[in-house]
Amino acid sequence: MQLPKIVSVQALEKYKLRLLFNDKTSGIYDVSDLAGKGVFKEWEHDDHFFKVFIDKESGAISWPGGLNIDSFNSYCSIKGITPEEYFKAQVVNAAN
Repeated sequence: MQLPKIVSVQALEKYKLRLLFNDKTSGIYDVSDLAGKGVFKEWEHDDHFFKVFIDKESGAISWPGGLNIDSFNSYCSIKGITPEEYFKAQVVNAAN
């Protein structure tokens, strides 16, 4: 089973990202709950948040300096499902 991959990321405004995945799922991912916490304090400096890109090796939503967010959890959030619901659906689809 192959997980959905992010093909496009764009910072719309602080803490909001427009994401597009290879299965055509798209939406706005709000990461404001991470802002100002731990390593994500870096977003506050020099418009760092707007330097977002897709890491070529991991496929993660990334920023310079090694800061990243898992793209699978963002996919589930946009779809309005939990990772468990995603995997359960994959098993059901594979059985059909």
